[in-house]
Amino acid sequence: MLLAIDVGNTNLVLGVFNGEELVESWRMATDNKRTADEYGTIIDMMLKHDGIDPSDIDDIIISSVVPSLLFTLEHMCLKYYDRSAIVIETGIKTGLKIKYDDPRQVGSDRIVNSVAAHTKYGGDLIVVDYGTATTFCCVTADGSFIGGAIAPGIKTQAAALFEHTAKLPNVDLELPGKYICKNTSEAMQSGLIYGHMGFTEHMIKGMKQEMSAETGTAPEDIKVVATGGMATMVESGVDCIDIIDRRLTLSGLQILYEKNKGLHKKRVLQD
Repeated sequence: MLLAIDVGNTNLVLGVFNGEELVESWRMATDNKRTADEYGTIIDMMLKHDGIDPSDIDDIIISSVVPSLLFTLEHMCLKYYDRSAIVIETGIKTGLKIKYDDPRQVGSDRIVNSVAAHTKYGGDLIVVDYGTATTFCCVTADGSFIGGAIAPGIKTQAAALFEHTAKLPNVDLELPGKYICKNTSEAMQSGLIYGHMGFTEHMIKGMKQEMSAETGTAPEDIKVVATGGMATMVESGVDCIDIIDRRLTLSGLQILYEKNKGLHKKRVLQD
């Protein structure tokens, strides 16, 4: 079995695959202060709780946007599973043509999502990940990663308002049901959530126009795939998202594992 670990700024998501089948998945808070032993013990308990014998883990693949946590997890893999993890870094075989000014600047999460969307859905694609940051990745039918955009995620915007203003509260991210609100909490929800919906529609419209000019594909034929914790909420108020795939990143890790079997050292991202 394959243990796939996706380390985000807010959450760490794990999945166990038997071949291409996702057997089980878990989510936990990303915590730089946890040691390798703490992560090893917690993951061990999660596996056993869902009837998976830790000794059945044959290999591990990790994508991380938190560099300080990567060494801890690599050490955990060696101590608890007696194997080096495959790490998504420069040198990994992706099947993508990275057309970025500096390919090393493309986050591993964006690469993993792009690989998964290109493999699963094909055609010209815009991949949107609603996480700590909201990221847009544009991938052509021939597997070219031609760029994208990065913006603060909804939760990050909410936290910034709470932390950098004297009187605005920390609000739950729920749909307020109206745009014009009569109390501060709902007014913030309206601005944060409906604002992000409008932002999404505007970005997708512009990206489709630019991709169409570059690839010749009609804008309406460019598929939009969304993932991340806030994807369903945003999708409920827009018409531009075609597919919601909550397991996109884990699927991408499994696909990249198949492309890189036997690779047990950190390498560099390449086409």
